[in-house]
Parts: sequence; structure tokens; C-alpha cells
Amino acid sequence: MLLNYQYRTYPSTNQKLQFNNWLRVSQYWYNKQLGERFDWYENNRCSIDSCPLICSLPKLRENPDFYSQKKQLPLIKEDLVAVQHSGELLDFTSVPSQTLQDVSKRVDLAFKRFLQGDSNRKRSGRPRFKNSARYRTLRIEGQAITVERVEKDWLFLSISKLKGWLKVRLHRPLPEGFILKNMLLTKKSDGWYATICLEDPTVPVFNPDEVIPTWENTLGMDAVLHENDYLATSEGSKLPSLKSFRKSEKRLALVSHRKEKKRKGSKSRRKLAKRQGREHQRIARARIDHAFKTANALVRTGKKVFVHEDLNLKALSKCNKAKLDEDGKFLPNGQRAKSGLNKSWNDAAFGQFFITLEYIAGKAGARVIAVNPAYTSQLLAYRDEIVFTDCDMRSYWDAKLSLNVDRDINAGINIKRVGLGLFPMLKRRKGNLVVGDSTTNSTLKEVLAVLKNAPEAYTAPVLRSV
Repeated sequence: MLLNYQYRTYPSTNQKLQFNNWLRVSQYWYNKQLGERFDWYENNRCSIDSCPLICSLPKLRENPDFYSQKKQLPLIKEDLVAVQHSGELLDFTSVPSQTLQDVSKRVDLAFKRFLQGDSNRKRSGRPRFKNSARYRTLRIEGQAITVERVEKDWLFLSISKLKGWLKVRLHRPLPEGFILKNMLLTKKSDGWYATICLEDPTVPVFNPDEVIPTWENTLGMDAVLHENDYLATSEGSKLPSLKSFRKSEKRLALVSHRKEKKRKGSKSRRKLAKRQGREHQRIARARIDHAFKTANALVRTGKKVFVHEDLNLKALSKCNKAKLDEDGKFLPNGQRAKSGLNKSWNDAAFGQFFITLEYIAGKAGARVIAVNPAYTSQLLAYRDEIVFTDCDMRSYWDAKLSLNVDRDINAGINIKRVGLGLFPMLKRRKGNLVVGDSTTNSTLKEVLAVLKNAPEAYTAPVLRSV
């Protein structure tokens, strides 16, 4: 199984200069190829909605692709390349050849997603030209890396065209018998980091289709985002949230405000920009740490199937449409309250958490399923009745069973039922929801047992009349 381990590196001063030079050459090579693609794209197309009767198109040039652009490297390496706007000279021979070929691959992938879309037919935006702040990663293939020595807490690597050995701090040991595939060198606010991609023969390749979901081995999860709750599970428990951005928001705003007051290009502005980057880095690291700890806590429950909501996070954090009156003046549209909700959705980072959960669960031989959460937070899990019609309604008191049902735990149970194919069919007729085929009675005992044992739910004794 392929694993990614990230470690901090401690390059020498000369090695830092080499890495910065490699980044500059790769950045220039990326922008040059992207410019060629855009030049071809703009000069070899015609709008179909306003095409004249006699359309005169220029002679079509060869479409630059991955292979044609990669073939330019031997010619470029023959001499130094002069940058037009700055006049600096770049030496392409100082960079490993596989690293420059990977730059061509990144350009090809970015441009294809812009024109054609990815495997899910989702098109990306127009690719950007990279400046020094946006281009920070170098890919080095495993054939250009040699493991020279492994000590207790240190790893020494020899990289092609790099002077000396690269010193890597091992905060956790490498697996025995690993096979080094490639390495990503990333420049961050506090230094250089190496993400080592290796193959661990002791971890078998996991096939999700081999795990069959059942009621006992499945765990449903509902994204709560209410107060200090992060997730509600179908076992009647809730996991806390972190809110790393909310906690650091004032400190980050103070640093950003001080930086904007400084003159551009000054030493004090660069110093504050570095501090601002460190603040963002702390927020991101705290968020990643929370995602891994939460995922490990879920995997330790022993479940083999984890079902979560397939959230449309882009739409959830989208701004409301503007409303205009007859005179063209703006009307209240609820954007002020929605802005705080958008910030909370982005701070929770559920998309990052679900990816982390899939990675942790795959190593443990578990499966992660994303399902459509439609009406799962409104329907009672033990009765075909729409109860939670308002988001402010956090609980429901059932007088028949003398049971207080928590909204979030009830939604987690419904998500589990959707993953198992036990959720009833709901249709809208004249604006009202109508329940179709239902299998609620088949899971009635299990659902009531969870709701009665949940900490947030409680039962009251039934008073008998004398």
C-alpha cells in the first residue's frame, strides 16, 4: 500500500539556495508552457454564436501538449535562458530532469481540467500563472534519491544534482522494508518539508467492495456544526469541534492590518507577511491535527463501514443572491447572518476531514460511503413522521414513548439507514412530503435502544392512573 509520510528537513545554506533556484526555474518553465497553451487557445478558436458567413481562420498551429512541450527541454538546456522582464539567467541543467518533466505534467493536467474537466466532468477555473508565493513544491522521483544513512531520529538522503546529503528529521519511524517511490519538497513559512511517498509491503492493498455493510458494523455520521458539536454518530455520541480559525481570528486580523499599513517591498512588510503566514500555518495544522484525531477515534470503535453525508460544501458556503426593489436599491437578503455560517462551514473543513477519514479507514480495512442526506434530519428514525421542520428545533419530545429525541443523533441514525438501503422513499405531493415504501419497522428496536441510551436523550417514567 502506498503511504505518504511528511517530515521536516534541515538543509544547509547552500542547499537552501539550490532549492530556491530549482523553484525559480520550475516556476519559469511552468509559466512558459502555460503561456504557450493560452496563446494557442486564443488564436485558434472562433465563437459559435457570432460566426460570420465567410469565416477566415488563421492557419492552425500544432496544439502544444505534454509530449511536444517536454521535447523542448533538451534544446533549452543547451544554453542559459534569459528572462525578458528581469534579465536574470536561468540554468535548466541544474534541476533534475524528472522534476522539469513533472512541471510539464502539472501544466497538462491543469489545462485539461480547464477545458475538459476531471473524471467527474467538473471543470476547473482558468489556470493561473504562478508567482514565487504560489509555486512552492518540487517533485523528485525515487530513482534520483538514495538513502545514505538512517539513524535513530534522522534520515540522510542523497539527491541527484544536490550538493551534500539532505538531513531529514524522523519524528516517527519509517516502516521496515519500505520502497521509496518519490518525494515532494515543499517550502513553507517555517522551512522546508519532505513528503515521502513509499510502499509498505506489510500493509495489504484494501478493496472496499470486500466489506459488506450490516447494521452491526456500520456507523452513521451527521455533520452537526452547532455550538461545540462537530459530528453526531448513530451510536448516540457526539464529537467536539475545534474552531481553529475562530480562536485565531483576532490575532490574524491584527497582523494583517499592521502589514497593510507598511510600504510594499519594505523589510517590515516582509517580516509581517512571514508572521501572517505562520498564523495561517498554525490554523491549518490545528485543523489537520483535529481531523486525524477525530478519524482515529472513529476507527477505534471497531466499525468497518462509515457512512457520512455527501455535502455540497461549495453551495453551503455560497453568498446569497442580491435583492433589488423597483428603484434599484438593495434589499435585505440575510447575507450578514449567512456570512457567519459560511465562515463556520469553512472553519469546520468537513471535506478535508472526510478525505482524512477515508485514508485512516483504508489503512484499517474499513470502508467509507458518502450518501445523499436529503430529509435525513427531518424524519424520525423509528417512525415515518416528519418532525424536525425547523433548524432551531434541536430536540423532540415523544409523549407516546416518553422519549426526548436529539435531532443530530436521529439524523446520524437516518444516514446509517440510507447507507444500508433502509431509508423510506419520500415524495412531494402538493408541497407536502409523503412517505412511500418503508422499512422502518425492521430497525425499530435497534433505533429505540440507541436513542434511549444516548446522553442527550432521556426517558421519563410513565405515570399510571389509579
